[in-house]
Amino acid sequence: MRGVEYRGLTRIEGPVVITARRGDVGFNEVVAVYDRSEGRRLGRVVDMSEEWAAVQIFGSTTGLSADDGRVEFLGRPMEIRVGPGLLGRVFNGLGEPVDGCGEILSSTRLDVNGLPINPSARTYPRDFIQTGISAIDGMNTLIRGQKLPIFSGNGLPHNRLAAQIVRQARILSAGGQNTEETAAPSPGAGPPLSPGDADGAGSAGEQFVVVFCAMGVKYDVARFFLDDFEKSGVLANVAVFLSLADTPSLERLVAPRCALTAAEYLAYERNMHVLVVMTDMTNYCEALREVSSIRGEVPSRKGYPGYLYSDLASLYERAGKIEGSTGSITQLPILTMPNDDISHPIPDLSGYITEGQIVLDRELSQKGIYPPVAGLPSLSRLMKDGIGEGMTREDHKDLSSQLFAAYSRVRQIRNLASIIGEEELSAGDKRCLKFGEKFEQLFLNQGEYENRDIGRTLDLGWQVLAELPREDLLRIRQEYIEKYMKVFPGTSPG
Repeated sequence: MRGVEYRGLTRIEGPVVITARRGDVGFNEVVAVYDRSEGRRLGRVVDMSEEWAAVQIFGSTTGLSADDGRVEFLGRPMEIRVGPGLLGRVFNGLGEPVDGCGEILSSTRLDVNGLPINPSARTYPRDFIQTGISAIDGMNTLIRGQKLPIFSGNGLPHNRLAAQIVRQARILSAGGQNTEETAAPSPGAGPPLSPGDADGAGSAGEQFVVVFCAMGVKYDVARFFLDDFEKSGVLANVAVFLSLADTPSLERLVAPRCALTAAEYLAYERNMHVLVVMTDMTNYCEALREVSSIRGEVPSRKGYPGYLYSDLASLYERAGKIEGSTGSITQLPILTMPNDDISHPIPDLSGYITEGQIVLDRELSQKGIYPPVAGLPSLSRLMKDGIGEGMTREDHKDLSSQLFAAYSRVRQIRNLASIIGEEELSAGDKRCLKFGEKFEQLFLNQGEYENRDIGRTLDLGWQVLAELPREDLLRIRQEYIEKYMKVFPGTSPG
């Protein structure tokens, strides 16, 4: 029976309260727990049996008494209030405003667990999202409706990269890239473009916005993101959800669900194109392991629960485009790999669920290259369907393939040189090494506030390929070589 308080708790174990199960209590149902001083604490049902219900509290259980505590099952799942006023606001991990501007003026409340999407209702992602970062746009392209994680490590600049993507990301409409204008190198980067830039909206009436979710981050990291968004002027088009490191584990588990619920409202109710940036998924998984341990579940790989895969999928699969809706959700989750181990359960399972990954390389970072995107482990599985003539530029596919192949050879030659010495290499191998240095310093390396359009990125790709003999450019059609390589005369023999 709803609205009735039940006195007495069976036992209290850390943040988990065990109580007798009442009536038709459901999994993930919100529960109010009261102590003797009439204080009200919310929690949710995380486990059940025929007789008992385990309730995890959003906060501390200090002061709760098993004898005097009272429980009220509210008969509804965890919900957040959504409305047109979401953008430009800052919320905590439970979806409560923390920016001092009051509640969202709306009567609409949505279940944070979302609703399952019929797979047959999904439409295939094809629209190119320009991040202004050459390593992503040129070789690991982000497509609208895609989920493309960033695999990083402790001390690598993933936070700076995430902030830069939020500042610069925009959607290019089909045919929006003028191939004639980009046949020559651009003199420099264009001015920064905010997420709400009308030119990047794709078509009239569509708006590109960002939902940013930070889980388990320190205060200085949260302050960095907020200051960066305010300074660059994009905060008005961003909804921020912050769950700091000192918040309870359960809040970290709820935070990305609140953020994705807000994104679903903006995408499918307000017809906006939403980019969801979530950092750090490793903190989320650590919280999941902690909660699983408290519940006494049998651990799996490295102590994580056996349902880690399905739990991550419940977040990642909330991205996409749905038939009948003009909006879309694109996900860019960020996770730090423990000990830089890409085979760790978190990046390993994330790679199975998502459509590729962008891997940050510590060696490149130590060489002063920003962003240190590793050329070979990174890929975007949907890239082939979102680039080319009418989307980016006709030479994009061939150019990207050649850059991958040439850089792969560079890595092989560097390994050989570490054994026999660089002076023993052939002239062709030394020239390939020169290409590798130019590729890293000119193509990969760019300023934190440098926003390169796709034309500039592709021109830089041709510029670094000019270091190689034309007979080595086996992955590019001859007509493209004749059309674009002539921009750099004398640098590559015919």
